[in-house]
Amino acid sequence: MALKSAFSRGYNSFSGVDITAVIGANTIGTLQGISYQVSREKAPIYTMGSADPRAFARGKRAIAGSLVFIQFDFEPIMYELANMDPKEESRRIYFLSDNDDLRPEYTVGEQISVQDTVVTSVGTSLNAPGAPVQNQESQITHAGSDQSVALPWYADQILPFDVVLSAANEYGALAIMKLLGLELMNSGYGVSIDDIVSEHSYTFIATGLIPWTSQGTHPDMIG
Repeated sequence: MALKSAFSRGYNSFSGVDITAVIGANTIGTLQGISYQVSREKAPIYTMGSADPRAFARGKRAIAGSLVFIQFDFEPIMYELANMDPKEESRRIYFLSDNDDLRPEYTVGEQISVQDTVVTSVGTSLNAPGAPVQNQESQITHAGSDQSVALPWYADQILPFDVVLSAANEYGALAIMKLLGLELMNSGYGVSIDDIVSEHSYTFIATGLIPWTSQGTHPDMIG
């Protein structure tokens, strides 16, 4: 039965426990926090005869922020979008890698486990010891022949994606917001003896956002 209290008919707010983050069709359970900032270049225009600006010119806009994940026994964003269980292959995000840079454990097709990768002082071997990545030179026969589809091994290789925040509180109020075209730039992690939990953070830039928008009330709370 719907509540008839005046408290349920005012403005609605949401805390972090009311909000779920979704990337694509994936609910991201390890995301601890997200923040963003919108900035735009604006400059005053002056003319002779006045110390005060006559107008303001508007320039470029930038959207940037950070994602903070709880670190378990896998890198959060890479597990969610790239190196997931093979059974979840339809949810993976791929990118085109230069063949000379491609790590064998991230090729599409026959997968080589990370534990079996040969690492030397001059790089990761592609097929055999003595053939380090840095010394490989692909033969280019046509445009794109030196590129292969691969799984990302760095977060900055992940292609742009959207993040949707979906909120629902105990009163049945619903709202969503969207960050569009996120490009990951930096990632960082650290741990110390004083940390009970450890965090993995990423910074991003984005092409746009849709601010918090009310979606009404859950139908089961209407009555």
